Amino acid sequence: MSKVLWNVMVTGGAGYVGSSLIPKLLTEGHNVTVLDLYMYGEDVFAAHRSNPRFREVKGDLRDPITVKKALQGANAVIHLACISNDPSFELNPDLGKSINFDCFLPLVRASKEAGVKRFLYASSSSVYGVKGESEVTEELSLQPLTDYSKFKAMCEDVLEAERAPGFVTCTLRPSTVCGYAPRQRLDVVVNILSNFAYHTGKIRVFGGAQKRPNIHIEDMTDLYCFMLQQPDSAIDGQIFNAGYENHTVMQLADLVNGVMGGKLTIDVQPTDDMRSYHVSSAKLQRSLGFAASHSIDQAVRGLVDAFKDHRLQDPMNNPMYFNIKRMQQLNLR
Repeated sequence: MSKVLWNVMVTGGAGYVGSSLIPKLLTEGHNVTVLDLYMYGEDVFAAHRSNPRFREVKGDLRDPITVKKALQGANAVIHLACISNDPSFELNPDLGKSINFDCFLPLVRASKEAGVKRFLYASSSSVYGVKGESEVTEELSLQPLTDYSKFKAMCEDVLEAERAPGFVTCTLRPSTVCGYAPRQRLDVVVNILSNFAYHTGKIRVFGGAQKRPNIHIEDMTDLYCFMLQQPDSAIDGQIFNAGYENHTVMQLADLVNGVMGGKLTIDVQPTDDMRSYHVSSAKLQRSLGFAASHSIDQAVRGLVDAFKDHRLQDPMNNPMYFNIKRMQQLNLR
């Protein structure tokens, strides 16, 4: 089957996931537009700026004129932009709501007006909240515990309501993404544990019994590329969990410790973050044939390599790797 080539507009394309995704989309032959504030540096795509199929729009998702400009010529949207993870959201709830929810319906409607045929939405597995089931599938009820996850779930409903003939929509619920990317995050669980283990010789675990699903960034970005190649009938109106390995936080710490040689001190501290769920991605494999293949061990090793060869500058303190620190530094409104 010949490859379908799209004119893709990626919101938040200069973020953690986008920094890994955009080069893959270009390599596959798509025309790509990135809409982003570029809070974490403007050089993440310096190597691609000479590519005539690549366009950058620096601006705010909340500005209709900027959105309209970014959508010019687009027939597909991958919506990644958000104030991501709960602590970042709680730093400024009004800001989080304005970016994660208020501008979502205007974006969807602007996409339809621009002639977009396919809209892929990055929701979150955190919409499930606390689940005791051994396998959390897409059919289970949503119990979002935080504003971040509530707005993720509400956007899913908005997107379904806007779905129409010729406007194919699909929601992905990613597990926590981990591993190395050109725009690195070191404030998500596997990456946090790896950073502390490598640089301090200790691992701090908050709680430990909570089950947390993870997915390697290479698998997550491969999945977005894969979804662009699926027929309309296979994905329209569908919701898919996107994860791979499910472990407790303590098991994640043990995995990191193992990669580091197995001799690190593990310091357990109490937590009030009780989100816990074991996500099943069986539907994605059963329906579409996609299966993740990159392990958490590989994610940790990739980060260790980046620490060793100094691709990451001052990784324990640099605000560029920590969303909250960077948002505070910029006083983002």
